[in-house]
Amino acid sequence: MYLYHFGLRELPFTLTPNTDFFLNLKPHVEALQVLMTALKQGEGFIKVTGEVGTGKTLICRKLLNELPQGFCVAYIPNPFLNPSELRWAVATELGLKYSQNIDQQQLIQMLQQHLLNLSAQGKAVVVILDEAQALPDESLEALRLFTNLETERRKLLQVVLFGQPELDQRLASTKFRQLRQRISFSYQLRSMTAAEVAHYIDYRIKVAGHQGKPVFLPNQAKKIAVASRGVPRLVNILCHKALLLCFGGGQFQVSAKDVKGSIVDTIDAKQSPHLLWLVLGSIVVSSLIALSIYLSGANQ
Repeated sequence: MYLYHFGLRELPFTLTPNTDFFLNLKPHVEALQVLMTALKQGEGFIKVTGEVGTGKTLICRKLLNELPQGFCVAYIPNPFLNPSELRWAVATELGLKYSQNIDQQQLIQMLQQHLLNLSAQGKAVVVILDEAQALPDESLEALRLFTNLETERRKLLQVVLFGQPELDQRLASTKFRQLRQRISFSYQLRSMTAAEVAHYIDYRIKVAGHQGKPVFLPNQAKKIAVASRGVPRLVNILCHKALLLCFGGGQFQVSAKDVKGSIVDTIDAKQSPHLLWLVLGSIVVSSLIALSIYLSGANQ
């Protein structure tokens, strides 16, 4: 790979959310501030939504790392669970010891008692669900009923939902109006601006260990910002491919050609009309060459 070539300790643009690369971008910092404020106030439901690839899982992991002592967390990364499976998952995450032979009613009673015990110890319980748009309707209702558990002073359970915009669309329906009214804090992640993309690229390269002249010049970072529409995941994909092309060409600074190549090779990247004509032109040329070879063979 290109690590040694660019003087890097690790890959700077992987798709795995890594909090070591967390950058204090305005939308991400604001989302964390909203989450921490709401959790400290003991509110019932908190929701963070954003388009695919805008950094929800990274913020989720950052939140898990930064929650102060006194919080007991049940983290559910894959919430495609029916109500029964969801209760088992929460119980397991909270360290509840139980027999597999108990029924759902017994499990609910045990969960309630466990939450009361944790509250008596001064601990706040938080259930954090990533990809919450995948929750079945019945499980969303089960979550709402979870938050009915409370003392005279506070909720026994708080719920943080991270999800795609589809979650907002589902919650807008009439059948979820009770749950919707329980959401006291909400934040919608936006994409990065062009300036933020340039800062993001430079920051990740430096965190990965690069020293010396910039690998991505401002013009190339701007092209990546436009093609990615400011979505961090797409920025990572485009930058990784551009570095591969740069390395393959034996260069130490990403060129316009490298960026164009990475954009053409990425399905979700926004391609300019110039690039589209470039792609169409290469297809036409390739087709003509293939046709010429075929005709030459046929005439022999």
